[in-house]
Amino acid sequence: MVVAARVEEVLSGKLAELWPHLDERQRRLLLGAEARALGRGGAAAVARAAGVSRSTVDRGVVELAAGVVTDGRVRRPGAGRKLVEEHDPRLVAALEELVDPATRGDPESPLRWTAKSTAALAGELTGRGHQVSPRTVARLLKEAGYSLQANVKTVEGRQHPDRDAQFGYLAARAGEFLGAGDPVVSVDTKKKELVGNYKNAGREWQPAGAPVAVGVHDFPDPAVGKAIPYGVYDIGANTGWVSVGTDHDTAAFAVATLRRWWAQVGQPAYPHARRLLVSADAGGSNGYRLRAWKTELAAFAADTGLAVTVCHLPPGTSKWNKIEHRLFSAITMNWRGRPLHTHQVVVDLIGATTTRTGLTVHAELDHGSYPKGVKVTDRQMAALPLTRHNFHGDWNYTLASDPTHRTTPM
Repeated sequence: MVVAARVEEVLSGKLAELWPHLDERQRRLLLGAEARALGRGGAAAVARAAGVSRSTVDRGVVELAAGVVTDGRVRRPGAGRKLVEEHDPRLVAALEELVDPATRGDPESPLRWTAKSTAALAGELTGRGHQVSPRTVARLLKEAGYSLQANVKTVEGRQHPDRDAQFGYLAARAGEFLGAGDPVVSVDTKKKELVGNYKNAGREWQPAGAPVAVGVHDFPDPAVGKAIPYGVYDIGANTGWVSVGTDHDTAAFAVATLRRWWAQVGQPAYPHARRLLVSADAGGSNGYRLRAWKTELAAFAADTGLAVTVCHLPPGTSKWNKIEHRLFSAITMNWRGRPLHTHQVVVDLIGATTTRTGLTVHAELDHGSYPKGVKVTDRQMAALPLTRHNFHGDWNYTLASDPTHRTTPM
């Protein structure tokens, strides 16, 4: 018995070394050869040493005795378990019926109000008499041309009838200003950001297994507040200016940023300019309905001597504003995966943003107070040197630099 145990121990060690290097047929033949070498009782001993069934060892012995000719195959043609859809020919049709968009929209569909996960689909199919696992459901879906899809923002809802015409009008005004060497800027507020040790979307290279630890909950700290980046993008120069506010996103804050940009960048770059074109969204702190926006711009025009023309993008088209995809998207890529611990970190990351097309950005912190709820009366509006353009004067207008003068409508 001691000798037999020793033989099995040695055989087990030998098989453990060779096993990873052999395919299924080679393992079987090796087991058969060892069993034949041991003689009587060898098949049982080999099965125990290898941890396989006795029938597997016996098959190896038979194949060796028959003189197996290797043809490159590990198993015989047709060997292996049949696919579940071969046993259940109606399975694929039942699965496609569940995931078909038209069927799922049917109030009678069992998955009308549930997620189309593989587990949910497998459970529903099993309930209908089709025994299937979630993994098999995933395989069948891929073979049928399905894949995991996210929602895509392409449906814009109702479009204003003059949407395309407004884009054409804005492009014509921008071409006119740029052709004359006058500045054209795109302005907007970037998404407000939490300041502190919070998760920031995206990933960056870190030592393996050592991600930056951030807070579990994203509850803003009232004592710190949020960062409010308002940007001015110079379309002709491909440069950006961002003021990072700490108070409120108001029209006063927006125009204060425009003032800073003009004083430090715009005026030196365009010393002979007498007019400025501003492209802005239809809403927010620079919306076309906001009286405070027009009042603040009138004061800016009077102080700088610039005639300020504003062309708003049509409602629902803010993502077409050039500042979005030429400046803000680059900022988001630059700080991806980095917690914005302080307002100064936000400023530094924005200021370090560059692109291969030559974009440069200047950023400053603005601790100014910009209270909400400022009212502008009808009398104050009537006194503004504002001229509405002939085409959609609500979206396109010019504020003269001289409060007593109104420009000729375009």
